[in-house]
Amino acid sequence: MGKDDYIRFDWAIKRLLRDKANFSVLEGFLSVLFNDKTQIVEILESEGNQQHEDDKFNRVDIKAKNSKGEIIIVEVQNTREVYYLERLLYGTAKAITEHISLRNTYSEVKKVYSISIIYFDLGKGSDYLYHGQNRFIGVHTHDELLVTERQADALVQRFPWEIFPEYYLIRVNEFNQVAKTPLEEWVRYLKSGVIAPDTTVPGLQEAREKLRYYDMSPAERHAYDEHINAIMIQNDVIGNTKLEGLIEGRKEGRAEGLAAGLA
Repeated sequence: MGKDDYIRFDWAIKRLLRDKANFSVLEGFLSVLFNDKTQIVEILESEGNQQHEDDKFNRVDIKAKNSKGEIIIVEVQNTREVYYLERLLYGTAKAITEHISLRNTYSEVKKVYSISIIYFDLGKGSDYLYHGQNRFIGVHTHDELLVTERQADALVQRFPWEIFPEYYLIRVNEFNQVAKTPLEEWVRYLKSGVIAPDTTVPGLQEAREKLRYYDMSPAERHAYDEHINAIMIQNDVIGNTKLEGLIEGRKEGRAEGLAAGLA
């Protein structure tokens, strides 16, 4: 690697960016993605915030504050291909339940934003960023449900999507354009590790100083290299499994064709 090569974001967020001194990188990323100034309060301790190569999933939970002063939970996943949707659902459910205790009231449940950084072929779709919300639409009238709730002796109207988790799927391999906007510069870094020397994008300016490969200690570089090797091995296994499945499917197809011809 060259002197200006930068480490992968998914590894940095599990290790280096947990340090409060490095929160500015994460805050910049979230502010650009949400298009709303976001301040990190703390990295939450949870089952997902593990640091082993055999994690059930690579997930970091963040307690943050938006520009309205509201406390939110942000869950960032570097999601694997196997059982992708199930992992996504499980992650948001855990983020909600892990950060509320039995003595809390339902009013203390925080909204969760789930961010998935995806490096595999997810399926059909031409965009590199997808956003999902829960909305309740009338089956016959097609109107959107607005719920009236009693809160602190007052009636408040809210849409369900204001409470339910929101999902951001970043398909980095689908990004193949010149980076012109702050979001595009971030996705370029997520995909290729490239950060422009003259960038003014929130978070990326700080990343240029904090995420250099050769600024890490030898022990940290070794751990990082092992992480990359584990990802490459996992991708090879998945790729070989797909190829074997394709070959087997073709064999079965030919056999069925021959059987039909002889019938």
